[in-house]
Amino acid sequence: MKRWISLSLLVFAMVGAVESQAQCSICTKTAQQLGEKPAKALNTGIVYLAAAPLAIFTFIGIRWYKANKDSL
Repeated sequence: MKRWISLSLLVFAMVGAVESQAQCSICTKTAQQLGEKPAKALNTGIVYLAAAPLAIFTFIGIRWYKANKDSL
């Protein structure tokens, strides 16, 4: 269990630390028109919104693994 928690925290830390280009083509064009500072805020917002589903899927995966680890 500790391994899963540490792995999840590592993934979230990497997502937060890496400056990613988390935009579709329309968002990229909009961000280019806004300027540098708003574009960074848009990127941060997209990554932040992507973290919630990743956390939910991680939680479901851990629960599934714990419930089915005897049959694996």
